[in-house]
Formats: sequence, C-alpha cells, structure tokens
Amino acid sequence: MIDPVEELKKHTSDTLPMPTVIPGNTPIYQEASSTGNRALWVVFVIMLLSSLAFYVMAFRVPVQKRLFHILTAFITTFATMSYYAMAIGDGVGSNKILIKHTQKHFPDTYDTVYREVYWARYVDWSLTTPLLLLDLCFLAGLNGASILVAVIADLIMILTGLFAAFQVDESPKWGWYAMACIAYLVVVYQVALNGRQTAKAKDQKTATFYAAIGGFTLILWTVYPIIWGIADGSRNISVDGEIIAYAVLDILAKPVFGFWLLVTHDNFASSASIEGFWAHGLGKEGTLRVGDDDEGA
Repeated sequence: MIDPVEELKKHTSDTLPMPTVIPGNTPIYQEASSTGNRALWVVFVIMLLSSLAFYVMAFRVPVQKRLFHILTAFITTFATMSYYAMAIGDGVGSNKILIKHTQKHFPDTYDTVYREVYWARYVDWSLTTPLLLLDLCFLAGLNGASILVAVIADLIMILTGLFAAFQVDESPKWGWYAMACIAYLVVVYQVALNGRQTAKAKDQKTATFYAAIGGFTLILWTVYPIIWGIADGSRNISVDGEIIAYAVLDILAKPVFGFWLLVTHDNFASSASIEGFWAHGLGKEGTLRVGDDDEGA
C-alpha cells in the first residue's frame, strides 16, 4: 500500500524551496553623512575667502584692467552660494532608481534606490564654467564666434548632465551622458586647438601661460565626467565620496585657477586694458536727452 505522506515528501524534495523573504522590498537610501556635510562647509569657507581676496585684488588695479578679476571673483562667488545651499540642505534632491533583478525560477524582483542629487552643483556649473571659459578665451584672444560656440557647448554639457542625474531608467541616463561628453569635446576643440593657435599669435609669454593654465583646466574638467560616471551614473561610490571628489576638483578649478590666473596675468607688462563703456560708461554720444528741443524748432 502506498503511503501518501511518503509520496508527498519524495515530490517536494525535488523542488526548490520557496524563498521566505522576497528581495527588493526594502528601499536603499544613499545619502550624505556628517563627513560629507563637513566637506561642504569647508569648501564654502574656501570659496568665500577666495571671493573676498579676488575682490580686493580687483580694487588694487585700475578699472581698465579688472576684466579677469571680476570674472574670476564671480566664479567663486557663485560657488560660495552653491556650497552654502548644499551645506544647509537647500540644494539637494533625491532620485528614485529602480534596479531589476532577473531570477531563473522566480519572478523578477526590483530594488528601489533613493540617491541624493545635489542639483545646486549643476546650477553652480551652469554659471561658473561659462565664466571660466571666458577667462580662458579672453586670455587667448579668441574671436566672438568661437567663444559663443564654446559657451553654448558648455551649457549643453551641464544641462544634459543634470537630466542624466535625475533619470530613473538606466539606458536614457547614459544617453544623456553621451550627449554631455560630445558637447565637452566641442569645448576641448575650442580651448585646446583654436585657443592655443590664437594665443600663439600673441607674445610668447602669453602663449606659454595659456598652454599651461588651459591644459590644467582641461585635465580637471576631464575628471569631472569620470567622477559622475562612478557616482551618479553607476553609484559605485558613496555620496560622501562624491562630495569629497567634487570638492577637491572645485577647489583646484576655481580658487587655485583664479589665483594662478590673476597673479600671473597681473605681472604681464602688456595685460589687457579695456577702455570705452567698460571703464567710463556711456559718454555724451549715444546718451538719451530728455526735454531738449530739436534743432531748428
């Protein structure tokens, strides 16, 4: 006689056990800790002090020679505001990411990841990187058309990076990332090729300095998308690691760049001097006159 209990044991022993816990139900939160927040405050102070120093340096030269000082001071001023916003929690959002896990014997499961995205950083970059490009372009003496192309490509690079950071699906995210990299290559072309050729037409000292500071800037800017790829992109480093990596890059690309530019350029005998509206405002010609009678009236 067949024992039904024994038969049931035989059949159930050949099947895989059902999981007692279904994976993917607990959300994963990737957020900054006190370490990352302290790093934001440190960079805020560095940017603030650098801005004050640049404004002091600007007032020590005639207004005709303040172009680079003002542009550079604005760079660190916007960065100061950005880091203050991030440090107090006003410049940060959260991106919800769904990660699919394919199972062979069971239905697919999903992990839900909430990662902090510091959108204030992208606002900062959209304002400071064009100003930094203007510093380089004016130093080289690039024409207006090349400057416009470089600035627009730079803005496209920053905006597509922002869209990628808040993208939920993986494929569109890397599509935005690819667009940002293409735009960056346009910037590289204008700065490294056109800019260097134009600078060579000026004196040797300016050409050598432009090659050095331009190369320094492009090396730093090349590291930014690498950090983005392993941080916001693939999430292989923590939010704290992302903050610290960007902090180091921002300090090098803004205050260090600024002091190097201004100190070196101020020592040039033929430093740029701008007259006209920049130095003197609107003259008598071209001003509006209210209440004057027409001639011959």
